[in-house]
Amino acid sequence: MRDKLLTGLKVVISVGLIAYLFRRVDLAEVGGALASARPGYLLLALLLYLAAITLNAVRWQGLLRAQGIPVPLAALLEYTFVGVFFNNFLPANVGGDIMRGYGLARYTDYAADAAVSVIVDRIVGLLAFLASAVVAALVAMRSTGQANLRQLALVALVALGVVGLGFLLLLSRRLRAWLERFFRWRPLSPLAPLYSRLSDAFDAYRHSHGALALAFLISLALVFSTNFVNWFLAQALGGGISFLYICLFNPLIAFVLLVPISIGGLGLNQSAYVFFFGLVGVPERLALAVSLLLQIVVYLSSLPGGVLWWRRRDVRGAFRDT
Repeated sequence: MRDKLLTGLKVVISVGLIAYLFRRVDLAEVGGALASARPGYLLLALLLYLAAITLNAVRWQGLLRAQGIPVPLAALLEYTFVGVFFNNFLPANVGGDIMRGYGLARYTDYAADAAVSVIVDRIVGLLAFLASAVVAALVAMRSTGQANLRQLALVALVALGVVGLGFLLLLSRRLRAWLERFFRWRPLSPLAPLYSRLSDAFDAYRHSHGALALAFLISLALVFSTNFVNWFLAQALGGGISFLYICLFNPLIAFVLLVPISIGGLGLNQSAYVFFFGLVGVPERLALAVSLLLQIVVYLSSLPGGVLWWRRRDVRGAFRDT
């Protein structure tokens, strides 16, 4: 009942945010802009988004190798696409991470290692997104002289520091040994073996500097890929959004979407676009139209994941019937 109530609340929040935006913006203008969008740019955005999903799987494979777990790229692509598909229905991007971690755990029979690889994959990606946001904010401040970007640069820098420090603490053997004391308490003692396996899985990354550096570089490539996806979508609508501002706001919006208060980021994503791009004078109707086009690109890109999941489901059902 509690899960149903939480899900219902997230649906209400998503619908409420969309309704609020639709009341503020002239829907006729937004609809006209979407109807006149140039298909060539939309196709480029879709192909580049699919390439970004593939890059995500490549990054994940490198992190798994650092744990000594060889997994074919084809399998990781499948789990990644399935995760993207379920991101449309589960809270924020965390739901998709759970689904791909679940798929990998069933493939390898190493649940703790699978979970940690997904966590590290997510953290490294966040570090790259936030680092690029800090750089873009500094460049934008220098080139435009807009003082209101200083606060965004500070927020991005603080978030980068918090995520980076949290990652270092997770890799700290001393801290993990200290936390292990809590699992000697009787109510938590049944979880002690699980914590021990998770701790050992994190330990594999303590000296995997090359794998982490490569994952960070791939993450930067992912950042620029999604930046260009947004730029192509803006160009499909006739332009009007500076690529520099996209480089600044796209990582921040991705960070905001981690907040699990909506279904698949719907509503929250559109609100974030209108808010952030409004800071630099982008018309609300244009920001909203770009966000809606991006939502369509995400849905279309996730379809292979839905097909793969359904085929797996059919296979499991066939085995149960025999």
